[in-house]
Amino acid sequence: MPLKNMLWTRFAAAAVHTLTASGAICALYATLAVFEQRWEAVFAWLGLAFLIDGIDGTFARMVNVEHHLPRLSGERLDLVVDYLTYVFVPTLALLQRGYLTGPGGHLLAALILLSSHYHFCDLDNKSDDHCFVGFPAIWNIVAFHIFAFDLSQPLTTVVVVTCVLLTFVRWRWVHPMRVKAWWLVTLALTALWLAAAFWTITQGFPSPVLANAVFAVTLAWGIGLSVMWQRAPEAT
Repeated sequence: MPLKNMLWTRFAAAAVHTLTASGAICALYATLAVFEQRWEAVFAWLGLAFLIDGIDGTFARMVNVEHHLPRLSGERLDLVVDYLTYVFVPTLALLQRGYLTGPGGHLLAALILLSSHYHFCDLDNKSDDHCFVGFPAIWNIVAFHIFAFDLSQPLTTVVVVTCVLLTFVRWRWVHPMRVKAWWLVTLALTALWLAAAFWTITQGFPSPVLANAVFAVTLAWGIGLSVMWQRAPEAT
């Protein structure tokens, strides 16, 4: 390979790693927004990190990052950033907003952090059919819905305890973009969810009633898909 092309491919690979790492910057500004109690800004930054996490893998495969920068692990980098944006910052937001309070709230926060470590370190946390095995530590999504629905502290406790326990249950949770059956329905509902989330962030928490209706339907659909996947994975 000519030197010019080799330098270009390495630069492109480094740019992809930088894109992945920029999620940590989103985590920093989301954290600052937490302490300033700008809740919509918190989830705007977490949403940006979520978007970056969704696209960086595609770019990494396009430029063959593993080949051109073999010493740098994009997978490890991704896990570090994901723990910050999927787990740590959302947990901090739940504490600071008052959904988790007192010694019990701090215990729940600790359980979120510890159970998520288990998920991130579990080498079998994904199945051969690209499902997540056990609750996939998407506490950014959980926290967003708690804010959106403005759940009471008892309901928040139930949600948190349930998700923590499900982390250790060998139940397969489908990835919405990996589902083949009813893919158009899933895609349409995902688009609606994104629109409702954007509307919520611009209008403020708690979410408008119509947005919450969208959230409720998409949550039911996602859980339903996972239930159907357990019974007939070959059909999906």
